[in-house]
Amino acid sequence: MVTFGIVALLLIIAFSFGWMLNSWLGRNSLNAVKKKSQEILENAKYEAENEKKEKLLEAEEEIFQLKQHLEEEFESKKKTLQRLESELANRENNLDRKVDLIHKKERELFLQERELKNKENQLNIKQEKLEQLFDEQNKKLETIAGLTREEAKKLLMDNLIENAKKEAAGLVYKIIDEAQKDAQTKAKDVIISAMQQTASDHAIESTVSIVTLPNDEMKGRIIGREGRNIRAFEIVTGIDVIVDDTPEAVILSGYDPYRRELARITMEKLVNDGRIHPGRIEETYEKTVQEMDEYLRELGEQALMDVGLHGLHPELIYLLGKLRFRTSYGQNVLQHCKEVAMISGIMAAELGLDEQLARRAGLLHDIGRALDRRNVEGDHAQLGYDIAKKFGENPIVLNAIAGHHASVDPISPITVLIQIANEISRSRPGARREVIENFVSRMHTFEDIAMSFEGVKAAYAIQAGKEVRIIVDHEKVDDIASFQLSNEIVKKIQNDTDYPGQVKVVVIREFRALDFA
Repeated sequence: MVTFGIVALLLIIAFSFGWMLNSWLGRNSLNAVKKKSQEILENAKYEAENEKKEKLLEAEEEIFQLKQHLEEEFESKKKTLQRLESELANRENNLDRKVDLIHKKERELFLQERELKNKENQLNIKQEKLEQLFDEQNKKLETIAGLTREEAKKLLMDNLIENAKKEAAGLVYKIIDEAQKDAQTKAKDVIISAMQQTASDHAIESTVSIVTLPNDEMKGRIIGREGRNIRAFEIVTGIDVIVDDTPEAVILSGYDPYRRELARITMEKLVNDGRIHPGRIEETYEKTVQEMDEYLRELGEQALMDVGLHGLHPELIYLLGKLRFRTSYGQNVLQHCKEVAMISGIMAAELGLDEQLARRAGLLHDIGRALDRRNVEGDHAQLGYDIAKKFGENPIVLNAIAGHHASVDPISPITVLIQIANEISRSRPGARREVIENFVSRMHTFEDIAMSFEGVKAAYAIQAGKEVRIIVDHEKVDDIASFQLSNEIVKKIQNDTDYPGQVKVVVIREFRALDFA
């Protein structure tokens, strides 16, 4: 028991001691924390004061700079206002001076008007006096000459009109001659430049094509047993096959270039393959027809590249390719269209017009010739206009297509350029085939027209019908009448004949003084 009491007492003492120690340590820790907190608060207050001071300084600096900026801006606006006030003052002074000048002018005009009225009144009085004198003189002249006033007036007017005609004709001749010299020089420069840049050889399309053979034995295969192969080929293609003594070649003859080209390609395929019989001929021809559409598109795209164009509707490109197998008086139409495009484009560039639009119009001007004329009605210009309009071509291009033969009024200078380029291309020597009888007949017509005029001694059609040279009698035709004569002959040629391009009329009046020593 005693031992248990001692242990209990020791436990109580230990607990009390522990409690007291823990309390002491807690108070020390709390004091340390309080001290630390106080230090943190003091540091925070110090830093806040410093930051406050820095912010105040920055704000003051910013306020100072803003104030300085506002003062500079104010000074600038003040100077601007002062300058504007000075300008306004100067303008006001100028206006005042102008007002004074206007008032002065008004006064001067008023004085001049009054003086003019006085002079007008004096002139009216003098006019009346002159009219009285004229009447008196006319009466005396009528008495002396035995003519009435109307008769004398008519005689005088006839003389004045005749003299006026001569003077006017001379003046017109001088003006037109100077204008023509300038215009012809510029026009020649433009056209010659265009022709030089597009100079190319011309080849008239023939009605035959030649297919080269690897050897003469192939001719026998083409003919076939009892001619069955050659007959089948002609029936399928519609083209005549001529097998003659020409070594290693056969000739395909036909007026339609498209059918002739199909026949040529078919023949070349058969020759390369070596198997030639009626069934094979039909099969090869059908395959060639299918491939031809793609070939035509390639030809159209190549034509576009040749003239530097793009953006054409696929159907128009296809029709362009078909022009490769169209001819006009023996001239290949696609080559003709490309040449017209280049010539018109060059002339448009020289004249400051739209070169691309001129080339486009030139390339498409004969697109109507690509259509099968057996299935549609109308001339090629109208057909081309309709098909180009269908695919949304430019109105200027449409007008050039419809009017390239001057059948409609031009809405743009480009239409006139297409007409000129078309004539240049089709009228070049060798470009087209022409019957000699028609050519000779036209030459005789030119000369007969010139000889029908009074005073013409001789007339000659030269330069392949592009010039008519006329020699006149110098005693019957003077210089001014020569000019009038050339105009009248030109008008008669235009009205009475048809011809390609232009015809130049030259009237020559020569005076020779002869003597002998």
